[in-house]
Amino acid sequence: MMKSLRPQRLAKAIQLSLLLSLPAAFASNVAAAQDAPPADQANATTLDTVTVTGSRIKQSNLVTSQPVFILDRQKLEKTGVQTVGEILQQLTASGQALNAKFNSSGNFGYPNDGGGIGAGSAQVDLRNLGSKRVLVLVDGIRWVNESSASGVSGSADVNTIPLAIVERVEVLEDGASAIYGSDAIAGVVNIITRRNFDGAEAHAYYGEYEDGGETTEASVTLGGGGERFNAVFGASYYEQKKISSGSWEQSSFPTPGTGLRGGSSGTPQGRYTFCDPSIADPTQYGFCDPAGEMWFDLTLNDGTTTPAWDPNDPTGGTYHNFSGADRFNFAPYNLLLTPSKRKALFTSLNYDLTDNVRLHAKAMYNNRTSTNQAAPEPIFVGPFAGTGGIADTVIVHADNPYNPFGITLDPASNFGWVTRRPVEVGPRIFNQDVDTSYFNLGLDGTFAVGEHSFSWDVNGVHSENKAQQHFFNGYNVAKIKLALGDPAVCALVPGCVPLDLFGGQGRPMTQEMIDWIRTEQIDASKQTLDLLQANITGDLFNIGDRTAGFAAGVEHRKYRGEFNPDPLRRTGESQDSFAAAVSADYKVDEIYAEANFPVLASLELNAAVRYSDYSTFGDATTGKVGFRWQPVEDLVFRGTYSEGFRAPNLGELYGLTQFGATLVDPCGPTGTLVVDASDGLNTTPLETACRAQGVPNGFEQANTQITTFTGGNPDLQPEESDSYTVGMVYSPSWAEGLSWSDKLDFELSYYNHEVDGAIQARDLQALLESCLAAGGLPTSSPSCAVFSRGPSGNLNPPNNFLDNLGTIKTDGMDVKVNWRSPEWGWGRLTAGLQATTVFKYEAVDVDGFKSQREEGVEVNDSAIPEWQTNLQVGWSKGDWDVSWTSRYISSVKEACSNVPVAEAPGCMGGVEFNDLGSTTYHDLQVGWKNAFTLDGLKLSLGVNNIFGKEPPVCLTCSLNGYDAGTYDLPGSFWYVSADYRF
Repeated sequence: MMKSLRPQRLAKAIQLSLLLSLPAAFASNVAAAQDAPPADQANATTLDTVTVTGSRIKQSNLVTSQPVFILDRQKLEKTGVQTVGEILQQLTASGQALNAKFNSSGNFGYPNDGGGIGAGSAQVDLRNLGSKRVLVLVDGIRWVNESSASGVSGSADVNTIPLAIVERVEVLEDGASAIYGSDAIAGVVNIITRRNFDGAEAHAYYGEYEDGGETTEASVTLGGGGERFNAVFGASYYEQKKISSGSWEQSSFPTPGTGLRGGSSGTPQGRYTFCDPSIADPTQYGFCDPAGEMWFDLTLNDGTTTPAWDPNDPTGGTYHNFSGADRFNFAPYNLLLTPSKRKALFTSLNYDLTDNVRLHAKAMYNNRTSTNQAAPEPIFVGPFAGTGGIADTVIVHADNPYNPFGITLDPASNFGWVTRRPVEVGPRIFNQDVDTSYFNLGLDGTFAVGEHSFSWDVNGVHSENKAQQHFFNGYNVAKIKLALGDPAVCALVPGCVPLDLFGGQGRPMTQEMIDWIRTEQIDASKQTLDLLQANITGDLFNIGDRTAGFAAGVEHRKYRGEFNPDPLRRTGESQDSFAAAVSADYKVDEIYAEANFPVLASLELNAAVRYSDYSTFGDATTGKVGFRWQPVEDLVFRGTYSEGFRAPNLGELYGLTQFGATLVDPCGPTGTLVVDASDGLNTTPLETACRAQGVPNGFEQANTQITTFTGGNPDLQPEESDSYTVGMVYSPSWAEGLSWSDKLDFELSYYNHEVDGAIQARDLQALLESCLAAGGLPTSSPSCAVFSRGPSGNLNPPNNFLDNLGTIKTDGMDVKVNWRSPEWGWGRLTAGLQATTVFKYEAVDVDGFKSQREEGVEVNDSAIPEWQTNLQVGWSKGDWDVSWTSRYISSVKEACSNVPVAEAPGCMGGVEFNDLGSTTYHDLQVGWKNAFTLDGLKLSLGVNNIFGKEPPVCLTCSLNGYDAGTYDLPGSFWYVSADYRF
């Protein structure tokens, strides 16, 4: 039975008006075809042509009703970077998104949206609404979403599009679901490829950071044609080498400035938490009390080669009580910059079948290999491991020849956990191999009906993103269980040898042990998008001496997603993480119409409506209206209101994985004695609630990453949004042709987005705090329903599945200024300013919990600065040009309550927030055309972050001590490039 979105009155009204107006376009007889721009340019062109991204109607105005930011090839080259993703993430409207600075594989498990980790990919976020709410187009047609071998994502990897083939990038900073369909809530990124190219061009590039990370890029582009055809061919190669986290002092510890206390409890010396049933004295250390308060919690002394255990003197020999000082520093094993190689081929062909019908074809292949690296995988066995799987059920048999305690450790009675990080095995390595292919075949043309001209196009597209990830140095937990159990049973299994988790670094595992438990794991995923599309645009009718334009079209899409995790992940035998397979598809059929009406000499109105029918949830109708008012020649006012939606993607519908949610437990996040019954009293409401949950004295949550079972929900409904923009563009004629100014433009735009039914899992941190504030018991509050604790007080794995839970509201303003001087004797100056300020960002779920994520706040490796500003200043004369760019990010703050270590700098002395100061990066580039008198040769030399500004220390960020989605890598980056066109 079909399900529908709530009634959309705006969309229905627009739909009726558009359908009534379309027949007028065909009232006359067919006349001779007239020349018109190629139809595939109707999807996206620069502002000096007749169409713009955000509308499929040819228009005669340079300034339209929606804000569009253009990055032409010259601007792209002046950034000094060689990836589309990095360029887009420098936009002032951009928020946090994946890039090569994220090294998340092996550290957090799978995210709760079913989309996978996205290792090695680069995504784009606009308005801080997430990459899934940004639609990525290539030449006006949807691009396939990425897979990265860890899920079925709802986001596109923009680094699958090599920069060498890009003519320009157009960013629509407005909602556009009525024009383009699902996902265009926060905006649209339209990447326009090179088409009209004649000749040959060779490009070479080399750059390097202060700490290494060499970047090499080379490409060749060939183009030409004859009377009836033209073609472009391109090939490119890109290589980015790694930078180790150990090369930067700030990332040398898990929590900057606190040393090992912020590290992992999985240490090379091991950690052993258990009790001895033979101890009868309830006051003696090691007694098996139900709360676990008297249990042994030990680790080996450094330098121990032969552990010696005396239950009557547990810390008198080779053991001591485990403390924060014993935690393991995993940071040096991670990567500050992940390595990546990309090879791409691209071709585009246009052939005129007749004077007014053209065949067009386009194909691209891109291969990416990349690597993530993490510290050697720790082994956690016993119920305190909290995996919800096999590891929690492991029994360490008394007859295990390496068990020094002489007793069986049984989860049912006396076993907490044994942890050990075998550094002798080596770091975890995750190698990704990703292939992206794209093929477009279609026709486009023009015709006329009376005095009205029309353009049309038909496209058939097949695109595919296929990935495989090879994981090295992981473990089979089922084999670990067998090797720690009864040696007699192990002996019956070929290859099984008893496992030693008790000797620390002084007695490393033997090769036989490693070979028995170590396993390689291969995960794979694939997404395909098949699309059929037909569009028509042209003149509708005349209103006075002006023409009303229209566009209409139909589209059919089929999405298919597959995720095939390694069999060990599916059975729960992987020590790394559990994941279930996904194999699903859905179809969507759509029809849209758009019209532009010149109502008065100075006023234009436009409207669009789109009807979508999904095989997964039903139908949706969205609409958009806008205006453009030009009261005087120099000044344009504009505005839009649009309804949007985002259909749940396949990962959100069907994925099932584990996620390592980072939780700060209010009952003892830093080892302080929050729960202290020494006086026999519960002195605070928090202590009372923690005690009600069974938290023992002196409790410290064993790990801040709590395993969470999460995944998709086939009953999800689309997200819905309401967006509006208002703004002005002022191009004063009094600033033209002056001694100090040749051209001056001002642009001011206000945006407002509200997303309802946002697809998300619940905020476990807020839920846990609410539960404890209410008393801590299931009877106290519904927020306690997902939480339970083991005998030690450690949180058990909660379930946290996706639903339409959230409402997100954000608004802000964009400011843009462009100025160009006249041609003076000593050269010409240019200046450009783009600034974005966020007035408000608020996310609230259905339980009434407000997310900590808001403007001016750093949380979950994601900051929302109140101001981001880019300023470009340029000078040019003859063959020389110099550009200087300043990129400013305002200060943000992070809550000290989220910092896992109380002694962290910036949060001591009862301080509520740690401030991350404002940051400004300065980039310089010098260009020389026709270098060394060789026509067509251009050399560029540049330095990004020329003063070596380091990102501010982030105490809550997961890796490397800074927010990799907001700030640049530490240190300067220099580069040189050469372009030769002939």
